[in-house]
Amino acid sequence: MKLNDITILENQSLAPYAHTQVGGKVDYLAMPKTHLELQQLLNWAKSQEQPVHIFGRLSNLVVRDGGLRGLSILLHDLRDIKIDQHTITADAGADLILVTETAMTHGLAGLEWAAGIPGSVGGAVFMNAGAYGGQTEMVVTMVTAIMPDLKIQTFNLNELEFGYRHSVFQKNGGVIVNVTFTLTPDVKSDIQLRMDVNNYRRADKQPLNYPSNGSVFKRPEGYFAGKLIMDSGLQGARIGGVEVSKKHAGFMVNIDNGTGNDYEDLIHHVQATVKKKFNVTLETEVRIIGER
Repeated sequence: MKLNDITILENQSLAPYAHTQVGGKVDYLAMPKTHLELQQLLNWAKSQEQPVHIFGRLSNLVVRDGGLRGLSILLHDLRDIKIDQHTITADAGADLILVTETAMTHGLAGLEWAAGIPGSVGGAVFMNAGAYGGQTEMVVTMVTAIMPDLKIQTFNLNELEFGYRHSVFQKNGGVIVNVTFTLTPDVKSDIQLRMDVNNYRRADKQPLNYPSNGSVFKRPEGYFAGKLIMDSGLQGARIGGVEVSKKHAGFMVNIDNGTGNDYEDLIHHVQATVKKKFNVTLETEVRIIGER
């Protein structure tokens, strides 16, 4: 199907686009190449009364096997990155890892914690992503978004309502278009060293050789989710093709053609086991959406 010059795929599986390589089919799937195309798609969906789902790199997300109704939009072709003195403005679909490398190349510090996170800029803002003592809220100063009424709105830091894995976009329905990071000048070699250290720590501790969504659960107050899972004897636990990583208990990996439902069922099994053994409720960091 065509909307002007935009191709809209019908009855399309999300699995080929997802970090976990799982995900059910969506009614409609589009990948805009410009901000104008994104606006046109949102306008079409509104005129057709179709629900809209926005994705960056389809990381930190589980789509159930029944898929999604309405229009799903992948922003990975919206990836411009612009530098202006101490600021970087990146499109929502820009690769977060590439943004960290761009910052380093221009001698700008503040994003080293994100050096190995395989997500998009928009996703990092949406979830207030963080690692190794850094968080998105520490470096973001402005976000532009298309709101449900299709008007463009700019948010400053105080309006973003950042919290632990939370931002205002989780409740206001805005579609993030671009993000401005304000960074600090530093020596390139020092920035690169900090990035290298974080990447080494990831490679040493995380199961990067299998598809995964990264850390599955939020950190419960006073505990570490991975240790609770490990102490519950759940490393290696498996449902379908998805397994609790033997390398890092906080991760679930797709080892054998797992499905979105496998991920969700394993998540629920881990939650129930940890609750029974330690009386601690594990909340998911990954989002679970779609129909069974």
